[in-house]
Amino acid sequence: MNVLLKCFFEHFESMERNSLHARYKRRDLVEYFNTLIEGCRLGENSDSQTVVREAIVCILRYHQKSKTENGGVCLMGKYHNVLYVGLKLCFDWGLRDTATVAALLDDIYHCEGTFERLMIGALFGTRAPHFIAGWKSDFDSQEENVRAMVYYLDHATNANLEYACGHENKRFIDVPIDSCGKATCLKIVVQLGVPDKLLILLRYGARIYDEDNDDEETVVDIILNRLTECDRSYPYNIVSCLQLVLRAMPRICIQADCSRSTRGSFQTQMDIVLARYPYLVQDCILPASRCGFQPPELKHLCRCVIRYQLWINYQLPNGIRLLPIPGSLHKYIDIMED
Repeated sequence: MNVLLKCFFEHFESMERNSLHARYKRRDLVEYFNTLIEGCRLGENSDSQTVVREAIVCILRYHQKSKTENGGVCLMGKYHNVLYVGLKLCFDWGLRDTATVAALLDDIYHCEGTFERLMIGALFGTRAPHFIAGWKSDFDSQEENVRAMVYYLDHATNANLEYACGHENKRFIDVPIDSCGKATCLKIVVQLGVPDKLLILLRYGARIYDEDNDDEETVVDIILNRLTECDRSYPYNIVSCLQLVLRAMPRICIQADCSRSTRGSFQTQMDIVLARYPYLVQDCILPASRCGFQPPELKHLCRCVIRYQLWINYQLPNGIRLLPIPGSLHKYIDIMED
């Protein structure tokens, strides 16, 4: 396998720099690698996981070599786009080697500073990336984009991946999308009003509040403001988004009006909610137990504490199944039901 790939990359050097810019060319290369992997698997009577890992390692080695020869700066073009060929191969073959998948994600981030080429297709659909960022998704449909996002979320969580964003480190799921005003994936799906994708992100521990950006509009602010604008005709999808977010937090905090010093005050929160969202409380859209009028249920508070501890240890959501608790509580802690 290594000999064949060495010969391939020698030929690859003679190709034009933009040879992998078009999606169909990247797909052709994926098909070439798939044929090569299948042939080596059968010819060597080897495990497919081993052969795929060797192919991805060769791609990573080529990318690093091209960077080293250019003073540690990525040449982009085909030298970088080959990583997205590796990204598709990992997903197609279901590579289980987390260290190799994590190395692939690390290389992409170190060159781009974002994961938008991986995420935008899952958030907006297959056509959106072309209009937003000028490239097309490497996955065939929005459903496949979502499954790929979940696949990489799993590996990023297992590898405890964090990336430097400004003055802080953020987890893979919270890395901002540059082409969307540096909004997080969680904010984007809330703005789109897509509860099914919101559930995926919340299950994997996407941060609802950013402790270092008190002045920014939060996910909760976005949802409540959209519901307020509806003149008491509440869209089902936005209400569903609110219900899901409330499962993942002890109670709401109106971040735009609540400073660090007053964030823990129930009375402050009650005053803010009554002033800004009176109809949401009157119409029972915003439960009294989530905004300070009544204490949250003990069961719900326990869920939040358990999820926070799992989040700290990079165990959301897969670690829930390992907890020594009755199986009937797994879905509740995993915010699949309330």
